[in-house]
Amino acid sequence: MVVALAGCAGKGEPETRTVRVEVPVQVPCRAPEIVAPAWAAAGLKKGDSLEVKVRALLAERRQRLGYEKQLVAAVNACR
Repeated sequence: MVVALAGCAGKGEPETRTVRVEVPVQVPCRAPEIVAPAWAAAGLKKGDSLEVKVRALLAERRQRLGYEKQLVAAVNACR
């Protein structure tokens, strides 16, 4: 037992060292809020001509495609 205590006494001060540990931390997504546009076909009336209805539906399709691209970009920004 005396030998074991003598071994500990000879070491001096304990060694201090800094260890860097990298840990992933969750960060909240800060994507801008995407507001749905005023759809072109929302204002159509039953009595509108076929040409007016087709133009409004084509315009709404372009609006929808742009809106979907904005939503996909917002989702990808959070990945």
